[in-house]
This record gives sequence, C-alpha cells and structure tokens, in this order.
Amino acid sequence: MNRFLGCLLMAAASATAIAQGGTNSPYSQFGLGELSYAGASQNRGMNGLGIALHHGNQVNTANPAAYAYIDSLTMIFDMGASVSLTNFQENGQKKNARTGNFEYAVGLFRLLKNVGASFGVAPVTDIGYEYTSSAYMEQAQSTMTTTYMGDGGLRKLYAGVAVRPVGNLSLGFNFGYLWGEYYRTASLTGSTAMNSLHKIYSADISSYVLDFGLQYDLRLGKSDMLTLGLTYALGHKLGSDVECSVANANATTSKADTTKMVIQNGLEIPHKFGAGLAYRHGNKLTVGIDGEMQRWGKIPFPAESGGTFRLKSGALKNSYRATVGAEWVPKYNSRRLIDRIRYRLGVGYMTPYYKIGDADGPKQYSASLGFGIPIQNQINARSYVNVSVQWVRQAVDGLLKENTFRINVGVTFNEKWFAKWKVE
Repeated sequence: MNRFLGCLLMAAASATAIAQGGTNSPYSQFGLGELSYAGASQNRGMNGLGIALHHGNQVNTANPAAYAYIDSLTMIFDMGASVSLTNFQENGQKKNARTGNFEYAVGLFRLLKNVGASFGVAPVTDIGYEYTSSAYMEQAQSTMTTTYMGDGGLRKLYAGVAVRPVGNLSLGFNFGYLWGEYYRTASLTGSTAMNSLHKIYSADISSYVLDFGLQYDLRLGKSDMLTLGLTYALGHKLGSDVECSVANANATTSKADTTKMVIQNGLEIPHKFGAGLAYRHGNKLTVGIDGEMQRWGKIPFPAESGGTFRLKSGALKNSYRATVGAEWVPKYNSRRLIDRIRYRLGVGYMTPYYKIGDADGPKQYSASLGFGIPIQNQINARSYVNVSVQWVRQAVDGLLKENTFRINVGVTFNEKWFAKWKVE
C-alpha cells in the first residue's frame, strides 16, 4: 500500500513537469493548440496505435477497456519524456529549433478478478511559439513589425477502471480533471515614434474529461486472435471565460487606451469517436489499424475582428486520423535478452481541425520506429525501456513547412506487489 501511494504521489508531482509546453510550432496558435499523441511509450513506437491492443504487462491508455487484461499480482508504472528537433521552412528560409518535454506518467494495477484500474497524468494539447513578421508601410514611412507569442495547453489527471464481464469482452472508462492555460499575444510596433497595438487573448481552463472504451476478442485459432476496439470521448463546454485585451499605446504622449472584451463559457472540446482492429499471433506478432474522428466542425471559436470579440463559426473543422502499426518479438519466453526485444513501427495521417483564414490548416504525415528492451536484474525481467524515433511533417501550400524528428524514451516498471508469502 505504501508503494501504491508513492506512485500516486509521483503521478501528481509529474503534473508540474508536464505543464511545461512541448511544442514550438506557429501552428499551435490556432484552436486550442497542437493535439498531443495519446498512449504510453509502447504505443508511440507504433505511431500511437492502441485502440484494439491489450497486454497484461503494459499500460495502454489509448483505450480504457485494455485495463481489464492486467496480469494478476502485477503493478505497472510507466513514465516517458521526449526530445524534438524541428526544421522550419518558408520562402526559401530555414530554421531549426529544439524542445524537450516530460510527457506522461501512468500506472496500472489489478483491482479485482477481471477488473483493472489505471491512473496518471498526460498532455492533451500544447501551445508554444514566438515569431515576427515585418512590412514597410509607405503612408507611415515606417517598417511595421508584428510579434506573435503563445504559451499554454491542456493537461489531464485521470483515473480509470475496466472490467471483463465475459472472457472475450472488456468495458472501461476514464474520468479526469482537465486544466491548463490559453494565452496568445500579437504586438504591432513601428520603426518610428507612433502608436503601437497590443492584443492579448487569455483563458484559465478547469474542467473534466470523460471517455469510454470497448474491446472484443475473436479467437481464430489456438494462437491467433482478432480484436475489435471502440472508443468515445464526451465533448462539452469547458466553462471558461475567454478575455481579449486590446491596448493602443502612443509613444509620444506615453498614454495607452485599453479595451477588455470577454466571452463567457467560450471554449469547448469535441466529441471523439475511435475504432481499431488488431490481429495477434501468440505473443510474437501484433498488427493493427486505428481510425479516429473528432467533431470540431460544429464548435464556434473566439475571434476578434473590427473591434468586436465573439464566437465565430467555421473556424474549426472535423479532424480525421488513421494509423497502421505492428510489433514483433522474436522469442517471447527466451532466456536471451536479445530474443525478447520488441520491435515496433507505424505510419499515420491526420487532417487538421482548424482553418487558417479560409484555407485548411496543415495535413500531418508521420512515421515511427521503436524498440522495447527488457531490463534484466535480480528482481525481475519484466520491466522495459521503450525507445522510439518519430518523424512528423505538416505543411500548407504557400505557408510554413515543418519537419519534426522526435525521440521518445519511456520506462515501464513491472513488479509483483500483491503476492502473499507462504511459510512452510
């Protein structure tokens, strides 16, 4: 019990580290920010695949129904971090930027027979960017420079339970606390003494998340199994007021006029639907495909134009994601460490959930390659170090092109915590 409480405290403490943003993309200024990948370290090696996957010795947060397959006498704690290098290209210019981020911390344990429980903290969206654009205005005889900055994002602290009412069916759900900040600024200044304009958009977010999952196994033979997975996340308003402050400052008189406008309950998260299919051959080979749809299209979003601040329809659109991935283990029960390494790969495609003006945002292409390396020690040989390399490309014709190379490192601690000692 003391170790279990210690894991809860570790997850809570991780929330502070995860609150630091994990992106530097200018595209994160749109909507609620850049959407974060779901899943723990083994999912990331397969590019986020997980809706139809379940293993007794891994935490799969992509579908809460997977918690019910936890091995008896087992406690799993998984935590991961990432380092990213992004190359930006626009109008023949190139620039590189690096970021590092503590990604997630999750745990899983058996609550009762055929009942598993999970808890943890993970990112939902990220906002983080800073860039400038300049143009010479003939009438003012001045070069006008606009500086754009943003920071924030959404995080969740969750607890979930799953149950297997029958051997081939599992049902699960997560309930969690959603929090974060939405902060963006745009500052217009000139090269000569004149007025400057500053706009600040901000919101403090504190709400909840609720999602459900189902998995159904169909035996195809002694060693072969087909699994169907379904997920649903509830969409709802976040109960957060969005504020827009417009400050017009005069450099000559040192006076500033500030106008504040507020939209009450102006932010919302969408309904999300997911489906996955996975084929498993014993403990050696797993191949799967996931599809997900997020209904952003009917959600209005705060926008300032012409001195008015209001909810605008049409700024967001439905987003679709498809992922194909696989995992292969040469010899699952071998005594040789090299035979028990898990090899993973995956590819994915996602459409944007926001618009840039009247055009769609960037489409996203991604691919990953990963390894699960067993930790061999005197206590057990069931823990893993999971390492993956991921490439993500997103671009819009005529606008910024981004190529991101991300290294994800996660450690899965798997221990026997609930065994009873027997004295002979």
